[in-house]
Amino acid sequence: MNIRNIAIIAHVDHGKTTLVDKILHTTNIFRDNQETGELIMDSNDLEKERGITIFSKNVSVNYKGFKINVIDTPGHADFGGEVERVLKMADGVVLLVDAFEGPMPQTRFVLQKALQLGLRPIVVINKVDKPNCRPDEVHDAVFELFFNLDATEEQLDFATVYGSSKQGWMNTTLTPTDNIFPLLDTILEKVPEPHVTEGNLQLQITSLDYSSFLGRIAVGRIARGVIKENQPICLMKTDGSIVKSRVKELYVFEGLGKKKVTEVSAGDICAVVGIEGFNIGETIADFENPEALPITSIDEPTMNMQFSINNSPFFGRDGKFVTSRHLRDRLEKELEKNLALRVTPTDSADSFMVYGRGILHLSVLIETMRREGYELTVGQPQVLTKEVDGKKHEPYEVLVVDVPAEYSGKVIDLVTQRKGEMLIMESKGEMQHLEFDIPSRGLLGLRSQMLTNTAGEAVMAHRFNEYKPWKGPIPGRNNGVMLAKNAGYPTGYSIDKLQDRGSFFIDTTDEIYIGQVIGESTKPGDLVVNVVEKKQLTNMRASGTDDSVRVIPKRQFTLEECMEYIQQDECIEVTPKNIRMRKVILDEDERKKVSKMMKAEIA
Repeated sequence: MNIRNIAIIAHVDHGKTTLVDKILHTTNIFRDNQETGELIMDSNDLEKERGITIFSKNVSVNYKGFKINVIDTPGHADFGGEVERVLKMADGVVLLVDAFEGPMPQTRFVLQKALQLGLRPIVVINKVDKPNCRPDEVHDAVFELFFNLDATEEQLDFATVYGSSKQGWMNTTLTPTDNIFPLLDTILEKVPEPHVTEGNLQLQITSLDYSSFLGRIAVGRIARGVIKENQPICLMKTDGSIVKSRVKELYVFEGLGKKKVTEVSAGDICAVVGIEGFNIGETIADFENPEALPITSIDEPTMNMQFSINNSPFFGRDGKFVTSRHLRDRLEKELEKNLALRVTPTDSADSFMVYGRGILHLSVLIETMRREGYELTVGQPQVLTKEVDGKKHEPYEVLVVDVPAEYSGKVIDLVTQRKGEMLIMESKGEMQHLEFDIPSRGLLGLRSQMLTNTAGEAVMAHRFNEYKPWKGPIPGRNNGVMLAKNAGYPTGYSIDKLQDRGSFFIDTTDEIYIGQVIGESTKPGDLVVNVVEKKQLTNMRASGTDDSVRVIPKRQFTLEECMEYIQQDECIEVTPKNIRMRKVILDEDERKKVSKMMKAEIA
């Protein structure tokens, strides 16, 4: 059986999807005249825009009579839920590392999972065509990382391939070639063929596909036995129950698509159509003697946010789906395929608590819903705490910052204010490499401050480490916000008068409502301002005075920046066309009453 199953893992932006493109082109799965574009695997709109992989995908290529199943995995720890289950389908892993940056925290996270599963690694040191690259030092750093992650003797004896995905060459030495065949040869030589045990059918569902024509499709690798079209099977549910069913159609992956087949044997990855009500992690087993495979364990969420219906004055203007029933159904649908997500109801029928791996994990869900036509309000992200031996514990992360040496003092200052402790400081060429241990709460809002203080030069990455005792209060946003006193369209005249009070997030074309966050004040404490006031027109007008109104361009926020910016009493209104920050209680008098009551309770 000539099959090889490999997963490709790498830190965000180290060239993983570009390498998959080159493998697809080298093995001639496209017609000569076919337009393919770049980053073929990142097919989702969000992936194309952000240049990151969010959902894992399968392709297969044929090379020298072998079928190689390639699994492209996300590089970001927030999508660890995708990675953990997908690695179950692979027998070997290609670790892609940038020849300048070396192994990064996200690489470490996924690599640890792969080594624990006993997968054989092949290390590809990519981008050796870049100036100031240091492939030999990076090779040593990778070896050290393997050693620190308790790799076995066999795993430490990894094969190394050097190359440049962008220029389309790979070699076992640093000599450029004109193809990537040395990498494919190394995969055939080093990755073991799938381990197959004799016995009845066992197939664990590791991901799912959806087709409007066929419905939900179960994707997984056959652990043992053979699966055939029209075969009766048992679905072993996670709660221990068994559901009898039948396979309608079978597909294997070929190139970027699927090919219909009548049977698939153990070791190959296939897609099964016709099974109702399955979930990821469940086992498709023999009809007569069903046996379940152990369920994949997924790391717990570390953050939660409240999702509720949009209750702002502009409710229902942009979106198609605005009711709590729409919101609940959409979140339940997401739970089927997003393993690291949890949803619990709250006291109110209109809102739900959504638990995820981090800001990026939750923001991708919100962004996807927004593009599908949903309107919703989301609250401030909160980290999840645990009781350990009667003491409150919170999640800590390892934060890695690469920054030019002249800014390193500012970075250390910023992180220590947020209760971070420095672990490592070393020079990488002209860059300073810093590592910190920091509570997850301290990371909220840190990125925008860090980029401001380092003139946009800092490169930040972080990954969850462990739960440790609570570190006490962490300072939040220093400045207050400016709030709209009146609804309507802002005027240049009003904004111009208030520009010395702070910076604005709106301009004269954005309609606003009372209680909306429209800018940041220069001082602590919130400021309620009227920006819709028009200039009184009198007879005494000097010519040319209106031309002197100069409005500074507004500050634009992405969804993630909004999530990190808001405080406890604020929320974000998300609609298909707009993202607005606002106070939870829009009326100023109501807000004052509530804050007085809160102060009285604390006293």
